[in-house]
Amino acid sequence: MIILLIWVVVLIAVVVLHLRQVYSTFSRNGIKHFKPIPLFGNMFKFILRQEHVAYNLCDLYNSFPKERFVGRFEFLIEVIVLRDLELIKKVTVKDFEYFLDHRGFEMDNYFSRTLLLLKGQEWKDMRSTLSPAFTSSKIRQMVPFMVEVGDQMIMSLKRKIEDSGDDYIDIECKDLTTRYANDVIASCAFGLKVNSHTDENNQFYQMGKEATNFRILQMIIMFILLNVPKISKFFKWDVISDAVKHFFTNLVLNTMKDREIRRIVRPDMIHLLMEAKKGHLTHGDIKSNDEVAGFATVEESAVGMKKITREWTDRDLVAQAFLFLIAGFETVSSTMSFLLYELAVNNDVQERLVQEIKEHDAKNGGIFDFNSIQNMTYMDMVISEVLRLWPPAVAMDRICNKDYNLGKPNEAAEKDFILRKGAGVMIPTFAIHRDPELYPEPEKFDPDRFSEENKHKINVLAYMPFGLGPRNCIGSRFALCELKVMVYQLLRHMEISPCKKTCIPAKLATDNFNLRLKGGHWLRFRLRK
Repeated sequence: MIILLIWVVVLIAVVVLHLRQVYSTFSRNGIKHFKPIPLFGNMFKFILRQEHVAYNLCDLYNSFPKERFVGRFEFLIEVIVLRDLELIKKVTVKDFEYFLDHRGFEMDNYFSRTLLLLKGQEWKDMRSTLSPAFTSSKIRQMVPFMVEVGDQMIMSLKRKIEDSGDDYIDIECKDLTTRYANDVIASCAFGLKVNSHTDENNQFYQMGKEATNFRILQMIIMFILLNVPKISKFFKWDVISDAVKHFFTNLVLNTMKDREIRRIVRPDMIHLLMEAKKGHLTHGDIKSNDEVAGFATVEESAVGMKKITREWTDRDLVAQAFLFLIAGFETVSSTMSFLLYELAVNNDVQERLVQEIKEHDAKNGGIFDFNSIQNMTYMDMVISEVLRLWPPAVAMDRICNKDYNLGKPNEAAEKDFILRKGAGVMIPTFAIHRDPELYPEPEKFDPDRFSEENKHKINVLAYMPFGLGPRNCIGSRFALCELKVMVYQLLRHMEISPCKKTCIPAKLATDNFNLRLKGGHWLRFRLRK
């Protein structure tokens, strides 16, 4: 018994000494950070659902205003959080080759083959392969599919108002926008016609919902996959279920096979992936007159402009189609729901946007197409401000692939900090977008920040809803076009206002890693007179 007790004491001592060693790196190098909780690091409040990760990062960012970078512990893993904009520029643009990759999974799973998590030369080649698919000329051809989906949504809303017995209905807008985004991605990416507003439990919607519902348990598994890959590899953990993987694999491959046999050409992502596999996509129109480009649009770098001869497997192409689903289903629908929320609680903004829509509607003779969203200045201002206040991703990450000198963490530091190969850095987008030094009254929804008179005041390095540098979001044009089409159609027919369940002031729910309002995105819809 005494021997067992001695071994227990020794084991505890070893663990304590190890944790002390792990959690002392930042202190030894003069890097400011919050005191970690053993084993949990700085993740304790997040795990207990006491605080959303966006607010957690804001707290860290705001607590050390004189630091160029600070430290954060994700369980036992050290992550450097960048604060200085010039340093962020160096990491994402100037010294991009040092920080080429995102954190990823060691195991060769479904997610790791997507453009998001491919590494090194494979990522460069895939980026070059896919970038021609996201030019304005390609997106222009998809707008009729978006409009068709929008018409279905409007018809459904009108029917529900008519059946309600009142002149309004209260809607949970995250559900509404998710169904809209689901149907757009089904049509524009997979060539499917579904109506999730009437067929509420269709298989495509259910599978998309399962694939993107990142609740706390899924996020814990995700952090383990990223930070302790050997454990996840041993237990064969994955954030995507086998049922979801099988469904989308069969859907993509069967659709491709059917189109090859029947020689079907439909201007959607499946077609573009088939063209990419054959090497038929070119960059010829990537610099064309970019009508859907707005303030938030990111430009393709030289990395994505190279001609690639690499042959991709069917599995690689399925993975990219799946990534389109994830991005379209969750990030776009989330931005849409916050857009509708801000329009509802800022009625002056809504009415000014409605007036612009009416003017363009009259000018185009009531016809709505790609041209309808050209040169809509206020529309772009509103979208740009939504993306500032509620960016699709609260943070970006990079992995250092060779030792890198980050410089001194602050002016008082005695020595530079050398970031070692394999270490992670994080860019807190949500916190930077709400920094009062960069955006006066940052909590205020103010589209006039992006007016012709004011937008020159914005530091372009401090605005990153779609990322910075060569690894920015490849689908920014598609996302912006979809947002504008949706709000154009909706405001033509509907007046949006708060209801009793509306979360005022806005506060993020803590039970989900994704951006959600506490209590849901409830708003009131009336037919516009």
